[in-house]
Amino acid sequence: MGRFSWRWGKRKGRTGLGILLVCSIGLSGCAQSTAPTASSAENGQSVPTSTKDELVLAVGTEPEGGFDPTTGWGQYGSPLFQSTLLKRDAKLQLVNDLATAYSVSEDGLNWTVTLRNDVKFSDGEPLTAEDVKFTFETAAKSGSVIDLTNMADVQAPDDSTVLFTLKSPQSTFISLLTTLGIVPEHAYGADYEEHPVGSGPYKLVQWDKGQQAIVEANEEYYGNKSAFHKLTFLYLDEDAAYAAAQAGTVDIAAIPAAFSKQQVNGMTLEAVKTVDNRGIMFPMQPAGAKSGEGLPAGNDVTSDLAIRQAVNVVIDRKALVEGVLEGYGRPAYSVSDDLPWSNAEAVFTDANLEEAKRILAAGGWVDADGDGIVEKNGVKAEFNLLYFAGDLTRQSLALAAADMVAQAGIKINVEGKSREETKKMAYSNAVLFGWGSHDPLETYNLYSSTHKGEGYYNVGLYSNPVVDSWMDKALKATSEEEALPFWQKAEWDGTTGFSYQGDAPWAWLVNIDHLYLVTNGLNIGEQQIHPHGHGWPVTTNLEEWSWDNSTNKK
Repeated sequence: MGRFSWRWGKRKGRTGLGILLVCSIGLSGCAQSTAPTASSAENGQSVPTSTKDELVLAVGTEPEGGFDPTTGWGQYGSPLFQSTLLKRDAKLQLVNDLATAYSVSEDGLNWTVTLRNDVKFSDGEPLTAEDVKFTFETAAKSGSVIDLTNMADVQAPDDSTVLFTLKSPQSTFISLLTTLGIVPEHAYGADYEEHPVGSGPYKLVQWDKGQQAIVEANEEYYGNKSAFHKLTFLYLDEDAAYAAAQAGTVDIAAIPAAFSKQQVNGMTLEAVKTVDNRGIMFPMQPAGAKSGEGLPAGNDVTSDLAIRQAVNVVIDRKALVEGVLEGYGRPAYSVSDDLPWSNAEAVFTDANLEEAKRILAAGGWVDADGDGIVEKNGVKAEFNLLYFAGDLTRQSLALAAADMVAQAGIKINVEGKSREETKKMAYSNAVLFGWGSHDPLETYNLYSSTHKGEGYYNVGLYSNPVVDSWMDKALKATSEEEALPFWQKAEWDGTTGFSYQGDAPWAWLVNIDHLYLVTNGLNIGEQQIHPHGHGWPVTTNLEEWSWDNSTNKK
């Protein structure tokens, strides 16, 4: 199939509004930034490096639930105000944080973590094993996205030792040690999410909801100190963040690919590789089914394997990357491309129109009436594809994919809906969703029949006993390394799996790069491959950020 020459239309007429928003809701941040403005950079002026210890950032949305790790804060990036037992470095290798060591029993049921003894919370109180115990118990009771249902018990026999007992082996338990920020038992209350106390590198000093959060360095922090004493996070949408960068009022701004080709004086574009993917979720049951909540479920078109495989194979993912993402991204074939548990054998040759037509014909889908849409048993190959209204990247991907798929004789009707509407309609309509995590447990949640229909997990109601069996083996492995081949076989074991070659419950499209406009001379260090964009993943390595004095492009 030829290259697809569709382009994402640039947004016009909103830049002025963005500047007004920056000026009206970001006054505190704008006034206190010590970085030079775009005009000073143009004039070649230099600001003394000793005064540049504050930054203004527009790098993500406001956390709706506040800053409480026990209810989900920090799951897609550093918790910032809290520390974790372990963490992952730029290569995603495990390293110690609060822990000095950990061990796992041979049966995988008992995990022992030893803590460093020099840690204090930002209020000066020491962090002990009792705080870790309290955190995990609180998270287990929260009923949030943090799944601790397999934890049977947690004990603190002394100040520096934590003992976890699991009901069954769980290789993914290690991810909870790297993402769950530790909260203080003595300072945890009903309003903790608004007034967090932690042992992380920064402490929250002001939160103007809907506008900004101002944080300062935690003097009690035990780790490497950041070069920046104060950070102001502005809660701006993508247009307003770009406008702020143009106005010179932020030091770093997250922007969409649509703005990536436009130069901003005094700033450099940084592109970070991610597993922040976008893909089409297919309802897997025939029409007439019901969700666990009694909502209409199933779709007579997308429940047909030939339709799902044809959609997968006809889409030109490289064209989506070039046309919608301006080249900032890469094709996606799974929820975990380039992570250790993904299966390279599941990658396939896409943009093959003839193969798509062959698949449809073999599945009994033919254009009997010559209207350009194939049909089977009187059912037209036509279905809706929903996306979250207001997300122009998803809208653009959906429209472009629909145009590509139409060449094979499948009609896709693209519709933008609110999140509330989408949740209700997702059981019977295809949806363009986004996922991406450093934790293989997300793979389990998306494809396991055990969790189908829970929140946004597996709303297509996919179920394959063989896939469930492989993932169960992966979970019950005693280490991440032991689990890897089982995750890979769940994707494709040579006979079945959740990949395109198997059941194809998804048509994954692209992994987007996270794009940031960064003030010249600001070095944001070596970034991890980023997870999904919720949270502020770019800040995970803040202690490495610095001004590049050797070039000092100010």
